[in-house]
Amino acid sequence: MTPRVRFAPSPTGFFHVGSARTSLFNWLFARRHGGTFVLRIEDTDTERNRDEWRQGILDALTWLGLDWDEGPTLQSDNLGDHHAAVEALWEEGYLYACDCTREQIDARAAASGHPGYDGYCRTRELPRGPSTALRFRMPDEGTTTIEDLVRGAVTFPHEAIGDFVVMRPTGVVLYPLANLVDDRSARITHVIRGEDLLPTTPKQVLMWEALNHCAGQERVDLPVYAHLPMLVNEQRKKLSKRKDPVALESYRDQGYLPEAMVNYLALLGWSPPGGEIADRATLIGEFDLSAVSRSPAFFDVKKLTHLNGEYLRAMTSDAFARACRPWVSPGPETGRTGAPPPWAPNDFDADVFARAVPLVQTRVTTLSEVPAMVAFLFGDDVAYDEEAVAAVLANDPLGRVVLAVAIERFAEIDFTAASLHDALIEIGEGVGLSLRRAQAPVRVAVTGTRVGPPLFESLELLGRERTLARLRAALARVS
Repeated sequence: MTPRVRFAPSPTGFFHVGSARTSLFNWLFARRHGGTFVLRIEDTDTERNRDEWRQGILDALTWLGLDWDEGPTLQSDNLGDHHAAVEALWEEGYLYACDCTREQIDARAAASGHPGYDGYCRTRELPRGPSTALRFRMPDEGTTTIEDLVRGAVTFPHEAIGDFVVMRPTGVVLYPLANLVDDRSARITHVIRGEDLLPTTPKQVLMWEALNHCAGQERVDLPVYAHLPMLVNEQRKKLSKRKDPVALESYRDQGYLPEAMVNYLALLGWSPPGGEIADRATLIGEFDLSAVSRSPAFFDVKKLTHLNGEYLRAMTSDAFARACRPWVSPGPETGRTGAPPPWAPNDFDADVFARAVPLVQTRVTTLSEVPAMVAFLFGDDVAYDEEAVAAVLANDPLGRVVLAVAIERFAEIDFTAASLHDALIEIGEGVGLSLRRAQAPVRVAVTGTRVGPPLFESLELLGRERTLARLRAALARVS
C-alpha cells in the first residue's frame, strides 16, 4: 500500500513548533515510503481564522523545505460532504437529537456523581430543529481498541466516552466528524498527529465504521494511526503558547537555519541511528515511525541553538556570507525587512564583511548575532558599552596607560595581526598585565564592547588610521 498522509493545521495563530514536528514526521514518512504528502488547511473556525495565519503556514513549510504533493485544500470547501455524512448517519439511526443545555447536563452530573453526558435524550425521539444538537449513539457496552504505530494497542471503554455531539444546533459540524470525512475523501492511509488527539480517535473510528454501513456512503478502509509524543518545556509541562517560545517564525527571524531546525525537530521523539546530526537525505532514509518514543519530548532551546551553531560552523565561508546577507544588508531582495543592522546602509561594505566572515563564523550560534559582531567595521561612530568603558578605562589607570602606549606603538609597526599581537604583549608586560588583560582596553576602545571576534585580526581589518582614531577618541573620552 502506497501511503497517503496529511498535515491539517488550523490558521488560528503563529506556526507552533509542535505543528512543525508533526508536519515533518508526516513528510518524512511519505518520502521514506514513496507516498503522498497532502496539505489541508482546516479553516472552518471562522471566528479565529485569518488569512495571514494561512499564509504563515505555507511560508513556514516552505522555509522548512517540506514540499507538499497535493493541496493546499481548504476544509471549508468540503462542508457539503460533512453535512452529507451527518444526513447519512441520521438516516441510519446513528445520531439522535438532544435539546439539553450545558447547565442541565452539569446539574444531572453533579446529582449522580457521574461526569459527562448521561444519555438523557437517547430515547426521547426528539425531532431535529434549531434548538437541538445531534449526538452520536455510542454502543451500549464494549470497547474500541486503536492499534497505534507509536503507542501500541490503546483500548477505550465505550461507557467512558459517552454520547458526543456531532453537530451543534447552529448546523456546525464538529472536528471529529469533519476531520474524518476529509480523510475519507482524500483516501488518507496513515493519520500521524499529536497525542493530544488520541482521545478523539475512538470516536472517529466508530463514526468511520458507521459511515461504511450507511447508504450512499462509499466503504473506505480505516487509516493506520500514529500519535506522536507531547512536546514539553523544562518543567516537563506541555508547551504553552503564552509562556514558552513556540512560534516557528520567531526562530526563523532570529537566524536559525532551516536545515538545523529540521534536524532538531526530527530528534523530538525519534533518534536517527547514525547520530543526532543528520542531513535531510539521512533523515528520509532512516525514518521509522515504529521507533518513535512514547515519552514526552523536551523542546530544549539550548540544544537547538547549539545544533544551529554546529550547522553554521560547517558551512563554507561563501555560504555563510550568503546566509548572513538578510541580517547585514536587509531588504525585499533578501527576503527580510525586519530591524536594520546598527549602521547606515551606505556604510556597509560587502568586501570587508566577506573578509570578516572567518572571524565571526565560529563565534555565533544564530545569524542574528552577526551584526553586533561586525558593527565596529562599518561607520565611524562606536556604540560603547558604558559598563565596559568604566571597568577597563575610566576606573582603571593601567587601561588608560595601555591605550596611550598602544597609540604610539601601533603607529610605527607593521599593521598586521601578528605584529599587533607581539606589540600588545610587550605593552602589557611593561605595565604588569597579561595579554588577556591588556587586550581589554584596546578592544573596548575600538569595538565598544568586551566581547567580539579575534582582536588582532579585527584591528588589521579595520586598518591603522581608523584604529588609531578610535584609540585616541576613547582615551580622550576618559581622560
